[in-house]
Amino acid sequence: MAAATSSPPLSASAPAPRPARNLDEPPIIPLDMHPPIDLAEDFEHFLAQLRAYLKPEDVDQVAAAYHFSANAHRGQFRSSGDPYISHPLAVAETLAHWRLDPQALIAALLHDVMEDTAITKAQIAQDFGKVTAELVDGVSKLDRLEHQSYEEAQAENFRKMLLAMAQDVRVILIKLADRLHNMRTLDAVRPDKRKRVARETLDIYAPIANRLGLNTLYREMQELAFRNLHAMRYRVLAKAVRAARGNRREVVGKILAAIEQRLPEWHIAAEIMGREKHLYGIYRKMRDKHLTFSQVLDIYGFRIVVHDVPTCYLALGALHALFKPVPGKFKDYIAIPKANGYQSLHTTLIGPYGTPVELQIRTREMHHVAESGVASHWLYKDEQSLSELQRTTHQWLQSLLELQTASHDSAEFLEHVKVDLFPGEVYVFTPKGKILSLRQGATAVDFAYAVHTDIGNRCIACKINYEHMPLRTELRNGDRVEIVTALNAAPNPNWLGFVKTGKARAQIRHFLKNKQNEESAALGHHLLSQALHGLGHRIEELGASAWQRFLNTFSGKSQQEVLTDIGLGKRLPAIVARRLLDGSAAGGPVAQAAGAIPVRGSQGMAMRLASCCRPIPGDPIIGVIRAGAGLIVHTHDCPALRGNKVGRGPGGRKEWVDVEWDPNAVGPFEVLVRVVAQNSPGVLARLAAAIAEHGINITNVRMDADDGATTALYFTLQVHGRVHLARILRSLRRLPAVTRITRLKEDQPTRNHS
Repeated sequence: MAAATSSPPLSASAPAPRPARNLDEPPIIPLDMHPPIDLAEDFEHFLAQLRAYLKPEDVDQVAAAYHFSANAHRGQFRSSGDPYISHPLAVAETLAHWRLDPQALIAALLHDVMEDTAITKAQIAQDFGKVTAELVDGVSKLDRLEHQSYEEAQAENFRKMLLAMAQDVRVILIKLADRLHNMRTLDAVRPDKRKRVARETLDIYAPIANRLGLNTLYREMQELAFRNLHAMRYRVLAKAVRAARGNRREVVGKILAAIEQRLPEWHIAAEIMGREKHLYGIYRKMRDKHLTFSQVLDIYGFRIVVHDVPTCYLALGALHALFKPVPGKFKDYIAIPKANGYQSLHTTLIGPYGTPVELQIRTREMHHVAESGVASHWLYKDEQSLSELQRTTHQWLQSLLELQTASHDSAEFLEHVKVDLFPGEVYVFTPKGKILSLRQGATAVDFAYAVHTDIGNRCIACKINYEHMPLRTELRNGDRVEIVTALNAAPNPNWLGFVKTGKARAQIRHFLKNKQNEESAALGHHLLSQALHGLGHRIEELGASAWQRFLNTFSGKSQQEVLTDIGLGKRLPAIVARRLLDGSAAGGPVAQAAGAIPVRGSQGMAMRLASCCRPIPGDPIIGVIRAGAGLIVHTHDCPALRGNKVGRGPGGRKEWVDVEWDPNAVGPFEVLVRVVAQNSPGVLARLAAAIAEHGINITNVRMDADDGATTALYFTLQVHGRVHLARILRSLRRLPAVTRITRLKEDQPTRNHS
């Protein structure tokens, strides 16, 4: 999912662009540009909001932008039938409620003119300034026709918007206000689009609002999305809540009266606000915990706003003395704020008749941040307590730029961002006592990448609470995590199976992709050199003109990319060799290349030893180039190659490659050995001891079901070659309990073909 169409379809074409205006001159407002009659009241209310906190000259500039937008959108209407200018005005009113600056307000009023009219970015920059033009451009969508599919266009739009947001957070504030108004007027669009936009809002925009601390906006977006996605469930649940509201009015009244009486007794001045759980929150709790509505008891709660932080804890003590707290339901978000800057004390108390009641205790400043999040930077600029929120928000925005660098396409970038937007956090400590916030289920590898990309790429082990633990261990609140690194270590592809954060996933993929390309290019160079040798030429003889002719005629890529494609099996080296020599694929039969490629082991990601036959030095081997997988080395009699069409023609899916063992091949190499032994006590220990005498590592052991007198054991051993393996097998045969030993070329009972 990605950025959606910000407004319903237009019913009229855009007007021609008006002449640009110099900002130093007073705005020219023609007589026919006054607000439409039906919008005059809304426009005046908007101006009244602005006059409450902006200078008169800034109000005039915003008013000029409104008339500019009204003229640009003249004759255009929304699906609801309202004049189109009503939409930008509503977006700007939301930003005015947050008291954003004039540039953001002007950008909100103009956010659709580049997309839906003939107005250009240059004209906006000349009339309203370069910064405003950049804001409008960040919100505007890309031309959908440039992409292969709607999904790809949406992913690219969202990528562009988030990267603009990383430079200026006002971009996303405008976009969120835009999405909020579209959600409020969603009834006017057709049902299929309504569901698509609602799903997108629930998956992307509501989590972003939550991540930025815009709690009120977050809740409203969830409610509107729920109503449009599951209309029947929404109506049934709303009816049930209305009925429960009447049934529980007496209980809630008693709790409120008790709180209002107790706090003054402790000399605590507080503002007490009752709150009702949102329908989507109730629905999600019922769905996730498999509850009926009658089992969701904490529908009501109270928010207590006090003067300062010490009073928060004093109020907590007073209320715990009034009603018994529920064990495990207390959370101190004041000492450890959420990643979006949210701070409060949360507790659940057992009220009259056993009714659980949720309480939130916070200061006035915390309440402002909880409701307006990062937008409170403009609302309350002088509050020193907001510096931490601004810092954490900036760090998150910068992490988006890191994801952009590590991701290879828009869809992958969007996937990584969505991973980090899901709710749920765990707080862990570095060895120096710094607190890091990670998503629920994050592992030690996620922690390593959160500290620094280089730490993640080089991590080999971890200590959690001073104990060595596997890297895949999920972290819990309060864990102290220490990462052990090695200079030559590299990310393991298996990490992608358990990492949870977008940054870790993106950086691992980025590293592996670059490593694969480097290794594939080196292999491609060797294969091309081999093919040219068979044609009587050397790769060193090729001049820049030959490569340039080939790239211009057949590729369009760089020389490095062509070599990478050869190494990955996407291009046949013999065909590339002929085209490099004469610019033509035509000619006689392809000559056999002289010399075989040396194999020293599993050389990274470009050359692999097949897991189906497990070749080791001394085995006759053959290489197979497989498209997208690089060079895979098999034993010459590997069962996986039987019946498979492997050839050298351009239509073949695979290609034979001559390979040979390098005299200096490095191990260890894995082999699978089947040992049939007498079923007697201690036989496994004796076999393992005999293997260990030769310095052999056993990576896996399993056995068949006991059939009485004998049992079959399967050892996966790491050896240096056939000679080394032969010594081990001879040693095992001398054991009295052993009746038969066989080296297996295929993993049993599971066969894994490459």
